[in-house]
Amino acid sequence: MTTTRTLVVPDERQRHRLRGGAPGRGPASGRRNLLGGFAGWIWLGVIIIPIYYIVVTSLKRQADYFGQNPLALPANPTLENYVAVIEADFVRYFFNSAIVTLGAVIPTLALSFMAAYAIIRGKGRFLKIANTAFLMGLAIPLQATIIPIYLMIIRLQLYDSLTAIILPSIAFAIPLSVLLLANFIRDVPGELFESMRLDGCSEWQTLWRLALPLTKPAIITVAIYNGLNVWNGFLLPLVLTQSPDLRVLPLALWSFQGEFSVNIPAVLACVVLTTLPLVVLYVFGRRQLVSGLTAGFSK
Repeated sequence: MTTTRTLVVPDERQRHRLRGGAPGRGPASGRRNLLGGFAGWIWLGVIIIPIYYIVVTSLKRQADYFGQNPLALPANPTLENYVAVIEADFVRYFFNSAIVTLGAVIPTLALSFMAAYAIIRGKGRFLKIANTAFLMGLAIPLQATIIPIYLMIIRLQLYDSLTAIILPSIAFAIPLSVLLLANFIRDVPGELFESMRLDGCSEWQTLWRLALPLTKPAIITVAIYNGLNVWNGFLLPLVLTQSPDLRVLPLALWSFQGEFSVNIPAVLACVVLTTLPLVVLYVFGRRQLVSGLTAGFSK
């Protein structure tokens, strides 16, 4: 006697129910976040429109700027604004900003990294007091201390020099840098430090051979953040310098301010040239920046 078995193949709805899904809904189906998408497009417009306005206006002549729609494309595009900016000692201002930025960021990274390592790996009451002092430094705004800084710079005979901008920039960048780097060093497993100690490495060797490579994304993130703040700084150069030869790029915009009017297209052309180094820096460092900003969220 032969028994015949019928193989029943479940349909799509039954297979999805077996997988734990709701009937009538495929694995890739779902509700679209229309509100989030709409808000995203609005935010994109908020960002793109000013950038578009700056680039378009920088290609207009000053005479055409007042007679056209501000968002209209230039009828006769020209690069004379960029030529005027370059001829107005833009290269000198660029190098001044580069010197101030590098002179502030590099010492800030070195001091903050060593201080963060000492706070996390060291023991003692002094280190706890130092950590508290760094946290208190975050609560002190630059605007509230500009007069004491000005008086100290005068006493040190550093007024009207690039050093007068570099030193306060380092001081105000250290507290936040120490806080960020300390959080990253705290996430390094303690077993790695113990293994380095068993191998005979000193604290100094452990600092540079273990902590530094593992916190590289955080260091790059802190460097970019501080570099942007120093590059775009306006208050310190305005108060602590007065010579035209020592102007940085934010102060260079004053070169296009006349007695009765301001050359807006030339000012925006200067803004475009000032922003280009930041865009290049982001293009080459965006991966490290994103990894440094998102580190720890997956733990």
